[in-house]
Amino acid sequence: MTVVLTGSELTLDELVRVARREESVELDAGVPERMRATRAVVEQAAAGAEEVYGLTTGVGAKKKAAVAPADAAEFNRLLVLNHRVGQGQPLPDDVVRAALCRLANGLASGEPGVRPELAEALVDALNSGVRPAVRRYGSIGVADLSANADLAHGALDDFPLAAGEALALLCHNAVSTGHAALALADATALLDALDVAGALDLEAFAANLGALDPAVADARPYPGIRASLERFHSLLDGSYLREAGAARNLQDPLCFRCLPQVHGAARDALGFASAQLAVELNAAQGNPLVADGRILAVGNFDALPVAAALDLVRIALAPALASACERSLKLLQRPLSGLPEGLAVREGIAEDGLAEFGIAMQAIVAEARLLAQPVSFELISTTQAEGIEDRMTLAPLSARRTAELVELGARAVAIELVVAAQAVDLRGARPLGNGTARAYAAVRELVPALRGGEPIPQDLEPVAALVLGLGR
Repeated sequence: MTVVLTGSELTLDELVRVARREESVELDAGVPERMRATRAVVEQAAAGAEEVYGLTTGVGAKKKAAVAPADAAEFNRLLVLNHRVGQGQPLPDDVVRAALCRLANGLASGEPGVRPELAEALVDALNSGVRPAVRRYGSIGVADLSANADLAHGALDDFPLAAGEALALLCHNAVSTGHAALALADATALLDALDVAGALDLEAFAANLGALDPAVADARPYPGIRASLERFHSLLDGSYLREAGAARNLQDPLCFRCLPQVHGAARDALGFASAQLAVELNAAQGNPLVADGRILAVGNFDALPVAAALDLVRIALAPALASACERSLKLLQRPLSGLPEGLAVREGIAEDGLAEFGIAMQAIVAEARLLAQPVSFELISTTQAEGIEDRMTLAPLSARRTAELVELGARAVAIELVVAAQAVDLRGARPLGNGTARAYAAVRELVPALRGGEPIPQDLEPVAALVLGLGR
């Protein structure tokens, strides 16, 4: 399929398809005319006596220096090159493709006031598979200046820039927005996988399903709680836990009993972040802004709506992962699970079973929880650019940390699924729910049950790869 860029209708799903499935893109038929109309406003200003930031003047501390029309091409060329101050290893290819798609869509809106040929050049770069090396460190999230310079240089090569176009290529947040969108898509898949693993934990523990009664959402009507309950009921449809007397305890530990509340909070956080990203994918992020025939000095490059939303997502996912860890540890402990210690094949043998996975699970989840620290409230010095550039959001770091948390979370859920599957086998209670049975079968295709006398599974990476697939 081809994703059509209108400047105002790009969706998260479309961005993911372009970034990861390498679907082609094209500009909507009405884009060139709209872009030419706003470009005419810019060209009129460039030919007049009015001072326009980045068009007839320098930028930053050089805002008082004039740029003569004869010098515009060279000024624009050097403006991109002189912002290539990023450091470190390049960002992943899918993040770079997402950024290119977001940038092309932003230009297509007409609000940056560039020529349609520039947007077309970015579309051509995307469709031809150009992979700019965009270094990951150096952006504060108030326009991804250094990353954008790498992006523009790598995508456009020797494409000649007209007056004002270099600033339009630099002054936006396409890199942090694209990275945030991919991280959010993966975070959503991770939470869905946590639902699956949590439901299988309930069966492995022989838990009390009273905690999932629909009355829970009626009494506390958060959308996330209601959606989580619906998910759990679907996954456990047909489960033995629905039979009278199946539950072992009147009151299960909170990590089992509070599943809909913990996952519901995370789902609400993801819903909020998704709404923020839906706006940001089509928002004007640059400065100046061309609107209603005027050129306005604005601060739309401040990416706090994205950075803060992702901070919230990480804060909400951390308890879900911590609870998953606690459930796995309790399944591994005989006094709590009623099963052989470490989920060994039988009681009284010296084999560890899966006990040591408890240590690995704690290490992974502890590291993931450290990534939940918010970053969007960090301070910045007031000395840069004569004190004007005194804001930061750290949106790129917020996106990067969200992606890293999801990567760790997938490995934690992989352990959770393997532990739950072994507990299910030892408990022997059947049938499993329609959804949990499919998850159990998928895990068992990759990791056979312990039979005794063999080492524990040495590589759970295939299960970690399965995790996000279960979520999707």
